[in-house]
Amino acid sequence: MSDKYCDVAIIGAGIIGLAVGLQLIRKDPNLKIIVLDKENEVASHQTGHNSGVLHSGLYYKPGSLKARLCVEGRAAMIQFCEEHAIPYEICGKIIVATEEHEIPSLNELLRRGRTNGVSGLRELDAQQIHEIEPHASGLRGIHIPTTGITDFRMVSAKYAELIKQGGGEVLTNSGVSRILSEVGGIVLETSFDVIHARFAVNCAGLQSDRIASMAGASLGLRIIPFRGEYFELVPAKHHLIKGLVYPVADPRFPFLGVHFTKRIHGGVEAGPNAVLSFKREGYARTSFNLSDTLSTALFLGFWKMASQNWEYGMEEIYRSWNRQAFTRALQKLLPSLTEQDIQPGGSGVRAQALDHDGNLLDDFHFIYQDRILHVCNVPSPAATASLSIGREIASMLHGHAALKKVELVVKQEITSAKNLASLACPEST
Repeated sequence: MSDKYCDVAIIGAGIIGLAVGLQLIRKDPNLKIIVLDKENEVASHQTGHNSGVLHSGLYYKPGSLKARLCVEGRAAMIQFCEEHAIPYEICGKIIVATEEHEIPSLNELLRRGRTNGVSGLRELDAQQIHEIEPHASGLRGIHIPTTGITDFRMVSAKYAELIKQGGGEVLTNSGVSRILSEVGGIVLETSFDVIHARFAVNCAGLQSDRIASMAGASLGLRIIPFRGEYFELVPAKHHLIKGLVYPVADPRFPFLGVHFTKRIHGGVEAGPNAVLSFKREGYARTSFNLSDTLSTALFLGFWKMASQNWEYGMEEIYRSWNRQAFTRALQKLLPSLTEQDIQPGGSGVRAQALDHDGNLLDDFHFIYQDRILHVCNVPSPAATASLSIGREIASMLHGHAALKKVELVVKQEITSAKNLASLACPEST
């Protein structure tokens, strides 16, 4: 095993870990950055299974990190795509209320969007919905013209390329097996290298709570994996959708409901549902891992959440195994759709943070302990906001004494912890 030395080691080469590395180098080209990932290529999990939506910032609670960083991040992402010839399209989105009881929630989304500074929002009646999406149906809607689509796997690959050009390293097949403390920093052991870093960032996504535990950190939460399963419109039916068509999301959950998403490389996705996964990186219905399953089953917060929301969970499971039920959910938005118009598509697994009280954390959530910043919860719109999230973390770390190559004292540790803790804004919608 060889020894490597750096200022900041980043665990996880998904879009967030890579964005943090890129923004650190942009802020200070003299920093030595190493990004580690256990897989053989970057963006293998949440990022690589993302539907590619450039979110506008409509959904999120005003004043939350999500709201601010999404609006900022969307603009930065569009600029990045233009600079690096990454395909994107601003195709717009409509959110449709199909039942009267959804209209108050639709009005709340409109209020949030306007408060968050989302431009171009427009209320729609039934006829106006039809004008934008001729095959969609609803009572009322919202048009969000700034929503778009891109390829976040391509974005991540470009982040990695720029990190390397800036003198950093991106090491794949390098899962962290042990984390130790040393004078002036920490040590990360992998299969091939021993990484000595002054500071680390835990961007391990689906494994982030385990990395935190390995480091001796107490986060007070557990990552619970939820699998989202998609269907696709058959090629002959792609014309049914012009852009993105979403339902009014259930405000109790951080999921957006089954919807239609135009893809940047062609085709239209329909979904996803949201079902508990029995494997953190399991993309098939039959995927199972005993350790992952026990991690969920032995967490009291999971049972508190399940006891309150079991009916919702059963509905999602039923749709997962019953194609007719999935089709019926889609027909609320697109009445002419038939079961023959869809075919099985891909899936993804969301790393959902859950606290001991059974609350599904909704906002971005960071915790700092012992020279490691743990990125505990970065759900959608994390990909859209990745450059803004990376810049936010880079700014915090750049002011940290560890990056100035001087020894930390207790007072500085406490000050840094307080500054980072101020960014932890969990919310439950």
